[in-house]
Amino acid sequence: MKVIVCGAGQVGWQIARHLSSERNDVTVVDSQPALVRRATDSLDVQGVVGYASHPTILQQAGAQDADMVIAATYSDEVNMVTCQVAHSVFSVTRKIARLREQSYLDPRYSDLFRREHMPIDVIISPEREVSQAALKRVAYPEAFDVHEFLQGKALLIGLTLDSNCAVLNTSLRQLSDLFPTLRIMVAGVRRGKRLFAPEAEDQLYEGDSIYVLVDARDVARAFEVFGKTPSRQERVLIVGGGNVGLSVARILENQPERVRVKVIERDRGRAEQAADALERSIVLHGDGMDATLLEEAGIKKTDAVLLLTDDDRTNLLAAVRAKTAGATLAISLINDAGMVSLAGAMGIDAHINPRALTVSSILRHVRHGRVRSVYLLGDREAEVIEAQVLSTSKLSNLRVRDIDFPEGALLVGISRKGEFIRPTGDVMLREGDLVVIFALTEDVPRVDELLQVAVEFF
Repeated sequence: MKVIVCGAGQVGWQIARHLSSERNDVTVVDSQPALVRRATDSLDVQGVVGYASHPTILQQAGAQDADMVIAATYSDEVNMVTCQVAHSVFSVTRKIARLREQSYLDPRYSDLFRREHMPIDVIISPEREVSQAALKRVAYPEAFDVHEFLQGKALLIGLTLDSNCAVLNTSLRQLSDLFPTLRIMVAGVRRGKRLFAPEAEDQLYEGDSIYVLVDARDVARAFEVFGKTPSRQERVLIVGGGNVGLSVARILENQPERVRVKVIERDRGRAEQAADALERSIVLHGDGMDATLLEEAGIKKTDAVLLLTDDDRTNLLAAVRAKTAGATLAISLINDAGMVSLAGAMGIDAHINPRALTVSSILRHVRHGRVRSVYLLGDREAEVIEAQVLSTSKLSNLRVRDIDFPEGALLVGISRKGEFIRPTGDVMLREGDLVVIFALTEDVPRVDELLQVAVEFF
């Protein structure tokens, strides 16, 4: 597949990194020569310096025979015009744009992006993705990671096992025997620095961080099995009143069960805008690292603190200050993947990586077969893929035990006619089934092959 990635910042670089590693023909376009040089020096990609919205630049990048254009520059308007030019001048089939401004995403203006107006096939909203991720972390404070699959009927949950876990030193096969009605599968295990797909005889140990796919109806029971006590977050403090913080506060204050929300924003103008936009939340103007202000915000009685500013260092340091001042749970936004390892060392309970979320959203539109969702784990260490079984794919009409999965891949969930099925060896996959597969990054191409369909399908 020939793909043009417009924008060589962190998001564009990560997308190019993924696509080039999967043997796609990738060209990176950016107006900054240094960013293009970084991409071409470190990745197997071609580079073009210039504005992606200019027809001459897209032509240099090979738009005349490109299969897809991904517009991920810092400017919404450049991304939109790039897609328009790719469509009108070069007839590019697939166009994806990253848009940050929320007014563009208002349902009232959805006709704007129709083919006859401004043809964008897929819109990715980082702010919306981050807001949803933050809300999931608040809903499941015992987990360090949460993501929905199968239209919300199953959850991928990350848990760190401690001495309270009742199934320590128990093999996964025994776990199935002990809880035969529990619809759950352990997808991946991180032990030390190593992430792997477990086998039936593998045991779980204290200190392991595990990813489990669980039927949404069994989440409370799953927490109990792994020694976690669910709790409801009634008081939430948000540091950062920008687009993400405002979106999260708005949703939280409209929850059926009341959540008391306070927002701290350093910029006076944004603080005033947030105060006008929120109905029941309290907005404080000041620095989220100010101990006096945190005390005024009632930090000792706060159940969760969300650090959602646009500065990673501020988020990390403010999270540590909040925890030291008495906050029970701290969840920090971290853009720089290189700083993620610091979060655990600093005692931060969970983090959200906006760029990883954006890349995950884009990847599902690049994969072969009928891929519905892709979620990245760690620093590109593994992917969890949701896909539909098509009639001529290599998965159709095979029992799970007979599927030639690579060693680092594991089928962890099946949905048939809306019902979650725990994948045992005897289960036969049928056309129309939805499957969730955990795969280490090096094994993703093999999984992608299994999901592909034969030519006669078309």
